[in-house]
Amino acid sequence: MRILIAASALTGHVNPLLAIGHRLRARGDDVLFTTAETFQARIEAAGLRFAPCNDGGAAAYLDADLPPGPERWRHEFERRFINGMPGQAAGLRRLIAEHQPDVVIAGSLFLGVLPLLLDIQPRPPIAVLNVSFLFLDRPDHAPVGVGLPPAKDEAERLRYAALKASTDAAFVNPVRAHTDLLLAGLGLPPLPASLPHSIVVLPDLFLQPTVQPFEYDFGTPPPGLRFVGLLPSPHVEMPLPDWWHELDGGKRVVLVTQGTLANGDFGSLVEPALAALADRDDLLVVATTGGRPVNALRGSLPPNARVASFLPFDTLLPKVDLLVTNGGYGSVSQALAAGVPIVSAGRTEDKAEVGARIGWSGVGIDLATDMPTVDLLRTSISRVLDEPDFRRRATEIAEAFGRIDAGHEILRAIDAVVTARRAKRQGGPVPGRPA
Repeated sequence: MRILIAASALTGHVNPLLAIGHRLRARGDDVLFTTAETFQARIEAAGLRFAPCNDGGAAAYLDADLPPGPERWRHEFERRFINGMPGQAAGLRRLIAEHQPDVVIAGSLFLGVLPLLLDIQPRPPIAVLNVSFLFLDRPDHAPVGVGLPPAKDEAERLRYAALKASTDAAFVNPVRAHTDLLLAGLGLPPLPASLPHSIVVLPDLFLQPTVQPFEYDFGTPPPGLRFVGLLPSPHVEMPLPDWWHELDGGKRVVLVTQGTLANGDFGSLVEPALAALADRDDLLVVATTGGRPVNALRGSLPPNARVASFLPFDTLLPKVDLLVTNGGYGSVSQALAAGVPIVSAGRTEDKAEVGARIGWSGVGIDLATDMPTVDLLRTSISRVLDEPDFRRRATEIAEAFGRIDAGHEILRAIDAVVTARRAKRQGGPVPGRPA
């Protein structure tokens, strides 16, 4: 098959799609990947063809002048993902005309697919790979993005509904109106629902890279939704630090990370976590700076701490007893697939919702803050390490991940939508439906 893959210009968005592209190419498919030129070398090194789709750095925009909340989320979302939608759509149409792909696979925040999905013009089937939590509208009326667990009773549902009305007024409705305005400029109809909900229900296929026990019950799922487990990713060879052998020294290992995006200030999590555990001679504390220089960490390292700019998580996590994170969806998924319990402290981007799922599912503790204190971290880390229920629940989630061959499931789902579209064009029965 001929495949067109489109990704927002962020490492956490490109890498999952690159993993799928690698699998498709390995079985002989012709894969063309479009994103910003900063990722060209990485994509071509994987053996995929590349086409530029530059966003002028928009996807990495963060508004540090506003506190976490609806106003900041709206401003960031519009600047990072919505405003580039018309240009992305035009680029996709050009690439589709030139290369005639059998299917388009896009990241969930590459919104250039929305104009194609809303247009009546012929197009190839579109599959969307989510890079975050499942952001369907909630049946308990909780606002999406705030980080609330499922409502326990009617009183909580009423409270959630009031919060949702406020959030809709400040974020959801303005974002939808802004998107609809851009769509109208393209001569297209408005979204059928809120923007997040539309992103899930409009595509022919929506791939959610987790397992159902780590997601809320949304009632009847959209017909295109598939839970596909942990995304397959090729092992990346990198030099291991000279302290790597210490991971097998008998001490429990705590991994601390702020990921690759919200890591501009290590004083929010990494530094206080190192301080919280500085007197724990029974622990080896490993921190990664997510690509930033190691010397970006302020102060001297405690004797039990080890730091590296990057670490191979696929090799590291089986040696880890606890992950301390600001809630990046990819690293959380990797940890859970390895059965590692979590302490989460993050509120920016999607991290409030990821943290809420960590607490709700029982795999760890959600601190529900961007700036946890040293004392709060010390107490929470000790609790997750010492109370076996967190490890037991993380192990159960890991077993659910282990029952899904993600690479196989993803390719099977993509093949099915392509086969269904071909059958529809030829006037024959659609596979899986009555003739």
